[in-house]
Amino acid sequence: GLGGPGSGKGTMCARVVASYGWVHLSAGDLLRAERKDPTSKDGELINEYIREGKIVPVAITLGLLKKAMVASGKTDFLIDGFPRNLDNLDGWSATMTDCADVAAVLYLETTEAVMRDRILKRAAETAAAGAAARSDDNVESIRKRFVTYVDATMPIIDHFRQLGKVHTVDSTPDADVVFADVARIFDIL
Repeated sequence: GLGGPGSGKGTMCARVVASYGWVHLSAGDLLRAERKDPTSKDGELINEYIREGKIVPVAITLGLLKKAMVASGKTDFLIDGFPRNLDNLDGWSATMTDCADVAAVLYLETTEAVMRDRILKRAAETAAAGAAARSDDNVESIRKRFVTYVDATMPIIDHFRQLGKVHTVDSTPDADVVFADVARIFDIL
Protein backbone atom coordinates (compact mmCIF):
# COMPACT_ATOMS: atom_id res chain seq x y z
CA GLY A 1 0.00 0.00 0.00
CA LEU A 2 1.19 3.47 -0.83
CA GLY A 3 0.03 6.89 0.26
CA GLY A 4 1.38 9.89 2.05
CA PRO A 5 2.38 9.89 5.70
CA GLY A 6 -0.81 9.69 7.75
CA SER A 7 -2.97 8.56 4.82
CA GLY A 8 -4.13 5.48 6.73
CA LYS A 9 -1.77 2.81 5.39
CA GLY A 10 -1.20 1.15 8.76
CA THR A 11 -4.87 1.24 9.70
CA MET A 12 -6.02 -0.25 6.40
CA CYS A 13 -3.25 -2.85 6.37
CA ALA A 14 -4.28 -4.05 9.84
CA ARG A 15 -7.87 -4.45 8.63
CA VAL A 16 -6.78 -6.33 5.49
CA VAL A 17 -4.73 -8.72 7.65
CA ALA A 18 -7.70 -9.33 9.95
CA SER A 19 -10.15 -9.87 7.08
CA TYR A 20 -8.05 -11.59 4.42
CA GLY A 21 -5.13 -13.20 6.27
CA TRP A 22 -2.42 -11.46 4.27
CA VAL A 23 0.91 -10.74 5.94
CA HIS A 24 1.42 -7.03 6.58
CA LEU A 25 4.99 -5.87 6.19
CA SER A 26 5.53 -2.21 6.97
CA ALA A 27 8.83 -0.98 5.58
CA GLY A 28 8.77 1.81 8.19
CA ASP A 29 8.07 -0.56 11.10
CA LEU A 30 10.84 -2.92 9.97
CA LEU A 31 13.27 0.01 9.73
CA ARG A 32 12.24 1.43 13.14
CA ALA A 33 12.71 -2.02 14.75
CA GLU A 34 16.10 -2.42 13.10
CA ARG A 35 17.36 0.95 14.30
CA LYS A 36 16.44 0.02 17.88
CA ASP A 37 18.37 -3.25 17.67
CA PRO A 38 21.68 -2.66 19.48
CA THR A 39 23.37 -5.33 17.35
CA SER A 40 22.33 -3.72 14.04
CA LYS A 41 25.16 -2.45 11.87
CA ASP A 42 22.67 -0.12 10.13
CA GLY A 43 20.77 1.23 13.14
CA GLU A 44 22.36 4.67 13.38
CA LEU A 45 22.24 5.23 9.62
CA ILE A 46 18.54 4.30 9.56
CA ASN A 47 17.89 6.62 12.51
CA GLU A 48 19.50 9.56 10.73
CA TYR A 49 17.57 8.97 7.50
CA ILE A 50 14.23 8.68 9.34
CA ARG A 51 14.91 11.76 11.47
CA GLU A 52 15.64 13.78 8.31
CA GLY A 53 12.54 12.47 6.52
CA LYS A 54 14.73 10.84 3.88
CA ILE A 55 14.34 7.44 2.24
CA VAL A 56 16.64 4.76 3.69
CA PRO A 57 19.00 3.10 1.16
CA VAL A 58 17.18 0.39 -0.79
CA ALA A 59 19.59 -2.43 0.04
CA ILE A 60 18.81 -2.07 3.75
CA THR A 61 15.03 -1.91 3.28
CA LEU A 62 14.93 -4.77 0.77
CA GLY A 63 17.06 -6.94 3.05
CA LEU A 64 14.63 -6.41 5.93
CA LEU A 65 11.57 -7.03 3.72
CA LYS A 66 12.98 -10.22 2.21
CA LYS A 67 14.01 -11.54 5.64
CA ALA A 68 10.49 -10.88 6.99
CA MET A 69 8.85 -12.49 3.94
CA VAL A 70 10.89 -15.66 4.32
CA ALA A 71 10.36 -15.77 8.09
CA SER A 72 6.57 -15.54 7.67
CA GLY A 73 6.36 -18.74 5.63
CA LYS A 74 3.44 -17.20 3.69
CA THR A 75 2.93 -16.07 0.09
CA ASP A 76 0.44 -13.15 0.20
CA PHE A 77 1.98 -9.90 1.39
CA LEU A 78 0.68 -6.41 1.86
CA ILE A 79 3.81 -4.27 1.78
CA ASP A 80 3.17 -0.89 3.30
CA GLY A 81 5.27 2.10 2.29
CA PHE A 82 7.48 0.48 -0.35
CA PRO A 83 8.69 1.24 -2.98
CA ARG A 84 8.91 4.92 -2.11
CA ASN A 85 11.21 6.14 -4.88
CA LEU A 86 12.81 5.11 -8.18
CA ASP A 87 15.84 3.62 -6.42
CA ASN A 88 13.47 1.42 -4.35
CA LEU A 89 11.62 0.35 -7.49
CA ASP A 90 14.85 -0.44 -9.35
CA GLY A 91 16.12 -2.40 -6.34
CA TRP A 92 12.87 -4.37 -6.14
CA SER A 93 13.00 -5.12 -9.86
CA ALA A 94 16.61 -6.28 -9.66
CA THR A 95 16.32 -8.49 -6.58
CA MET A 96 12.70 -9.46 -5.91
CA THR A 97 10.93 -10.11 -9.22
CA ASP A 98 12.19 -13.70 -9.27
CA CYS A 99 10.46 -14.41 -5.94
CA ALA A 100 7.58 -11.91 -5.71
CA ASP A 101 5.02 -10.39 -8.07
CA VAL A 102 3.30 -7.04 -7.50
CA ALA A 103 -0.35 -7.99 -8.10
CA ALA A 104 -1.75 -4.56 -7.26
CA VAL A 105 -0.93 -1.25 -5.61
CA LEU A 106 -3.40 0.16 -3.10
CA TYR A 107 -3.05 3.94 -3.17
CA LEU A 108 -4.64 5.77 -0.25
CA GLU A 109 -5.25 9.34 -1.32
CA THR A 110 -6.14 12.30 0.90
CA THR A 111 -5.09 15.90 1.47
CA GLU A 112 -1.91 17.06 3.13
CA ALA A 113 -3.96 18.77 5.86
CA VAL A 114 -5.75 15.51 6.73
CA MET A 115 -2.46 13.61 6.83
CA ARG A 116 -0.77 16.25 9.03
CA ASP A 117 -3.70 16.33 11.46
CA ARG A 118 -3.73 12.53 11.74
CA ILE A 119 0.00 12.36 12.41
CA LEU A 120 -0.15 15.07 15.08
CA LYS A 121 -3.17 13.35 16.68
CA ARG A 122 -1.28 10.03 16.69
CA ALA A 123 1.70 11.70 18.36
CA ALA A 124 -0.52 13.34 21.00
CA GLU A 125 -2.36 10.08 21.72
CA THR A 126 0.91 8.18 22.03
CA ALA A 127 2.31 10.78 24.43
CA ALA A 128 -0.95 10.82 26.45
CA ALA A 129 -0.66 7.05 26.83
CA GLY A 130 2.81 7.53 28.33
CA ALA A 131 4.69 6.08 25.36
CA ALA A 132 7.33 7.75 23.22
CA ALA A 133 6.02 9.22 19.97
CA ARG A 134 7.72 8.33 16.71
CA SER A 135 10.76 10.54 16.14
CA ASP A 136 9.35 11.65 12.79
CA ASP A 137 5.89 12.59 14.14
CA ASN A 138 6.66 16.28 14.59
CA VAL A 139 5.88 19.32 12.46
CA GLU A 140 9.41 19.71 11.03
CA SER A 141 9.78 16.03 10.08
CA ILE A 142 6.21 15.93 8.73
CA ARG A 143 6.99 18.80 6.37
CA LYS A 144 10.08 16.96 5.10
CA ARG A 145 8.12 13.71 4.75
CA PHE A 146 5.49 15.44 2.59
CA VAL A 147 8.14 16.86 0.27
CA THR A 148 9.75 13.43 -0.06
CA TYR A 149 6.35 11.85 -0.71
CA VAL A 150 5.43 14.29 -3.49
CA ASP A 151 8.87 14.32 -5.12
CA ALA A 152 9.82 10.66 -4.80
CA THR A 153 6.73 8.50 -4.22
CA MET A 154 4.15 10.06 -6.54
CA PRO A 155 6.24 9.08 -9.62
CA ILE A 156 6.20 5.46 -8.37
CA ILE A 157 2.42 5.55 -8.06
CA ASP A 158 2.28 6.98 -11.60
CA HIS A 159 4.56 4.14 -12.81
CA PHE A 160 2.25 1.45 -11.41
CA ARG A 161 -0.80 3.38 -12.67
CA GLN A 162 0.62 3.11 -16.21
CA LEU A 163 0.86 -0.67 -15.68
CA GLY A 164 -2.80 -0.76 -14.65
CA LYS A 165 -1.98 -1.94 -11.14
CA VAL A 166 -3.07 1.06 -9.04
CA HIS A 167 -6.35 0.97 -7.10
CA THR A 168 -7.00 4.43 -5.66
CA VAL A 169 -9.12 4.86 -2.54
CA ASP A 170 -10.06 8.21 -0.99
CA SER A 171 -8.81 7.78 2.57
CA THR A 172 -10.30 11.04 3.87
CA PRO A 173 -13.52 9.56 5.38
CA ASP A 174 -13.90 7.48 8.51
CA ALA A 175 -11.83 4.27 8.55
CA ASP A 176 -14.95 2.07 8.20
CA VAL A 177 -15.96 3.87 5.01
CA VAL A 178 -12.43 3.64 3.62
CA PHE A 179 -12.17 -0.06 4.44
CA ALA A 180 -15.43 -0.80 2.61
CA ASP A 181 -13.73 0.55 -0.54
CA VAL A 182 -10.51 -1.33 0.21
CA ALA A 183 -12.43 -4.58 0.76
CA ARG A 184 -14.04 -4.30 -2.68
CA ILE A 185 -10.51 -4.30 -4.14
CA PHE A 186 -9.25 -7.22 -2.05
CA ASP A 187 -12.36 -9.25 -2.86
CA ILE A 188 -11.18 -9.42 -6.48
CA LEU A 189 -7.46 -10.01 -5.85
